[in-house]
Amino acid sequence: MDFDFAASGRRVLEVETRGLAAIGERIDGAFSEACRVMLACQGRVVCTGMGKSGHVARKIAATLASTGTPAFYVHPGEAGHGDLGMITDADVVLALSYSGETDEMLTLLPVFKRQGNALVAMTGRAGSTLATAADVHLDIGIPAEACPLDLAPTTSTTAALALGDALAVALLEARGFTADDFARSHPAGSLGRRLLLHITDVMHAGDEIPRVRAEASLSEALVEMSRKRLGMTAVVDGDGHMLGMFTDGDLRRTLDDAAIDLRTTRIDEVMTRTPKSIGSDALAVEAARMMEAHKINALMVLDGERRVVGALNIHDLLRARVV
Repeated sequence: MDFDFAASGRRVLEVETRGLAAIGERIDGAFSEACRVMLACQGRVVCTGMGKSGHVARKIAATLASTGTPAFYVHPGEAGHGDLGMITDADVVLALSYSGETDEMLTLLPVFKRQGNALVAMTGRAGSTLATAADVHLDIGIPAEACPLDLAPTTSTTAALALGDALAVALLEARGFTADDFARSHPAGSLGRRLLLHITDVMHAGDEIPRVRAEASLSEALVEMSRKRLGMTAVVDGDGHMLGMFTDGDLRRTLDDAAIDLRTTRIDEVMTRTPKSIGSDALAVEAARMMEAHKINALMVLDGERRVVGALNIHDLLRARVV
């Protein structure tokens, strides 16, 4: 088949880009008012729409909910058969219909009005029934669909989706929503683990920490390393302050020196005196970044007075799926 698929794909993106540019020019007072209405909502933002608009409404609801604006989707067809009970008078309704004349949507208008719900509508026709009934109307009219027949919702759904993202992000910024807030609503995701997991959640503590005093022999340090199985040991003073660190890598370098006697050589003679360490209040992802940057596999965890309170290696971070 001698068809230029790439040219067709580029044309679609060009048409949709022009559509988005047209929507961008309409980010005005109505958009700001819609944001204020949604920000002041004491309940949830109820997103609704039929067909392709329904799919977009579902996604907008999910984006709002994950960025600090409680929201959910209600199918307008099911709403008339009992699901209206999910909507309270404290909720704001965000209704999507490109024509603004979708029967299932119009059927719900008297209910929203009687219940006192603020109604924000996204339509492509400012004079439509839904647009004129809304408290705030957002015009998502586009020059043309990307479909060459100008029939399949393409540019129009992209425009509605983008405007939904614009609402969600504007509300996010207005609320002062942070990365930590985002992580709390995504605890099972990789971002949640990276932002919520602290060093104290993954480190070895108490008797699991490998450590020896400065006067210990190299052989005693090796026994401690073998027993704790972290490939390292901290070297501490009598109060637990870190003086240095000895790792498997240090051992290989030490054994290259024929003058070294495992039984008589003190660990403070061969330890690394300025090892990398991390604070106990840090995020686990910071430990991963430090290990990667310095090409090391283990870290000691110190408190504010440089006492050893924990230990971790790259395997601990892998098990926690931080890296």
